[in-house]
Amino acid sequence: MPSRFTILACLALLAPRPALAQDPAELRWGGDAEGGAPYVEADPADPARVVGFDVEVAQLLAAGLGRTPRFVQVGFTSIDASAARGDFDVGLSGIEDSAARRSRLAVTIPYYEFREVLTVRSADAGTYRSLGDLRGRRVATLGATLAYDMLVEAQARDGIVPVTYEDDVHPYSDLVIGRVDAVVLDAILAQRGVRRNAGLTSQPAPLAVGHYVGILAPGAAALRDRMNVVLRDAMRDGRLEAILRRWDVWNDDQPRLYARVLADASPYAVAASSLSASPDAARTSSGPGTLDAARRYLPALLRAALITIVLSCLSMALAVAVGGLIASGRVYGAAPLRIALTGYVEIVRGTPLLLQLFVLYFGLAAFIQLPAFVAALLGLGLNYAAYESEIYRGALEAVPPGQLESARTLGFTERQILVLVRAPQAFRLALAPMTNDFVALLKDSSLVSVITVVELTKETSIFAANIGNWLLPGIMCAAIYLAMSLPLARVARRIERGWRHV
Repeated sequence: MPSRFTILACLALLAPRPALAQDPAELRWGGDAEGGAPYVEADPADPARVVGFDVEVAQLLAAGLGRTPRFVQVGFTSIDASAARGDFDVGLSGIEDSAARRSRLAVTIPYYEFREVLTVRSADAGTYRSLGDLRGRRVATLGATLAYDMLVEAQARDGIVPVTYEDDVHPYSDLVIGRVDAVVLDAILAQRGVRRNAGLTSQPAPLAVGHYVGILAPGAAALRDRMNVVLRDAMRDGRLEAILRRWDVWNDDQPRLYARVLADASPYAVAASSLSASPDAARTSSGPGTLDAARRYLPALLRAALITIVLSCLSMALAVAVGGLIASGRVYGAAPLRIALTGYVEIVRGTPLLLQLFVLYFGLAAFIQLPAFVAALLGLGLNYAAYESEIYRGALEAVPPGQLESARTLGFTERQILVLVRAPQAFRLALAPMTNDFVALLKDSSLVSVITVVELTKETSIFAANIGNWLLPGIMCAAIYLAMSLPLARVARRIERGWRHV
């Protein structure tokens, strides 16, 4: 039997090392390969490595610092929090400059200037020229971006409906098929979207101007300053221009940006007034702090919680109905029906819910365009129906056979036996695991954000990304989930007590 010391030693070896204990000869940079080209993407020829202009900017910085670059995969909305934790030395993944970021992180000088543009269907190009023309319409973007902040402001001003996506591919494909009426993203992403999808047009007038920067932990100002020297040198000698030209993102805006950067010795090189930071970002950085932000975001969190409740209740009702039919078919059906239903249960339980949501919403779009809420309802309901059916089948088979034989002796039909004898006892046995499944479904509803349904967890992640801190948003989100799930558990216990004597 291993000693306590041996066990502790093994656990110490298996535990991840702190970020600060990494090799000082490496420049660890964080990015999101899911964002795709031309920023960071898996190399089609060798998926084990990443390519993109931000990859080459990281290599440029590493060479200037005498280090070896090493990529760290981080979800885009988590890059700020990971940078603050010190999970990597610098974050580079099309990260937009903002007053809020500068208030909580060490931010490099800007190395690229971009324009936010409005993309619409070519047939609507004469109708939708600005956000003001899209009153009451659905406009897509990515969460936790300058574009998202603009749409939230336009929602209050112009009544548009922001629709957030997890990637920059599906906003444009959904625009083509009419799920949204416009997309607002930076010109680089818009150009890719228009090239991939025929029938789309980007309006020439920019909605805003922003800049890409690198972000570092708040205490890494000295490293940030050394990176600024490297970036300025690369602007002067043309190395940065060569990188951007290789990725076909160089344009006439960049020389003007470089001239301003090289003429200004301040850490940021671009005056705050020239950045299109959102009103929310400015208030977050200069206002009373995260508590003020919590008060402003609370109504949005409560609205998202209502969506979570409605979606969870409807999905559970569907799961119970379909699960009951599946269980009855597997207990009473003929062999072919039992085989088919068993196959359904095993397929659904053996594949991820996330994959099923993608297939329902995006995969079937060529045949049937399900609204996002309907796809979420079907995905959750049909997935949990497989699990519910196993609970009900087990409960039905747990009823003593003697009771069933007695009912048959008394002349009951199989339908009467199911409704009057078997089902009530099975319900009593199944109630506790049903309640557990409902609580699990309530939490799994957070996955539907990948198909543009903004429920509680998604709204919380947007809140956290905008203030750069997960602690308070996480506490608020957990409190709301508990407020929803604890009463449910209490009601279920009361129902259980009432059914004990059935």
